[in-house]
Amino acid sequence: MSITAESAHSVAQVLTEALPYIQRFSGKTMVVKYGGNAMTDDPLMQGFARDIVLMKLVGMNPVVVHGGGPQINRLLDQLGIESRFIDGMRVTDSRTMEVVEMVLGGSVNKEVVNTINRCGGRAIGLTGKDGQLLRARKLHATRQGSAEPVDLGQVGEVAEVNTALIDMLVNSHFIPVVAPIGVGDDGTAYNINADLVAGRIAEALQAEKLILLTNVSGLTDRDGKVLTGLSTAEVDALIADGTIHGGMLPKIRCALDAVKGGVRSAHIIDGRLPHAVLLELLTDQGIGTLIRGAQPVAG
Repeated sequence: MSITAESAHSVAQVLTEALPYIQRFSGKTMVVKYGGNAMTDDPLMQGFARDIVLMKLVGMNPVVVHGGGPQINRLLDQLGIESRFIDGMRVTDSRTMEVVEMVLGGSVNKEVVNTINRCGGRAIGLTGKDGQLLRARKLHATRQGSAEPVDLGQVGEVAEVNTALIDMLVNSHFIPVVAPIGVGDDGTAYNINADLVAGRIAEALQAEKLILLTNVSGLTDRDGKVLTGLSTAEVDALIADGTIHGGMLPKIRCALDAVKGGVRSAHIIDGRLPHAVLLELLTDQGIGTLIRGAQPVAG
């Protein structure tokens, strides 16, 4: 069955609209944080993998960082280990850390790698322990709204990123897929928030874009309208007046820090939409919230 004239026009319009973005972003590094519904729904997983493979084939350099909170919770429940959280952060004792490494560095990482490879990519899975990719230190946290310190166990923050390892893989035409586990100077493993890992990797690589997949349509104003094309000053103002609050605040701060650290733009997009990454990268309108750096950006 041949394509109709109307369908042909629509397809051609999509392809020609993508062309200038493909040209502009060829050779540029894109760090993508993969999580939420996009990791648990099979059609969305396949769509995400195809997006990443296409990005690589047209000359971009995607680096994937994934989460895995629901999968960790599921295995902890099966093993009879209680999940504890303080202000949304997982308390990670030694038993819990073993499970975190099993899930993030094992099953989830390899599932993401395998899905990308089955779509024609050349993905390779890593944790922060491999080649000391993510040097980490213990996170010294306090309770929200107070100076009271809390001990989260083996929860860390990124101290240093081994960019030489990522560069070697990218230049060898591989797609790095990173599990957010860091390693301390003494060899201790640390569980690190995947958004923060993606942001620090993007900053260290001076990436063109940091893309965070979420289960929301983007950053919204008080009327529920999605905000985009924001400067760092505008985001700071939205935090100050309380428009940005609650669970979205850590994600926005991560994106904001990356942009202030040299990433050209950060995007918070709805991972529940099929092919969300390509829609944000290669269309004029995009689908989420863009936070721009000091330099003007497009796409």
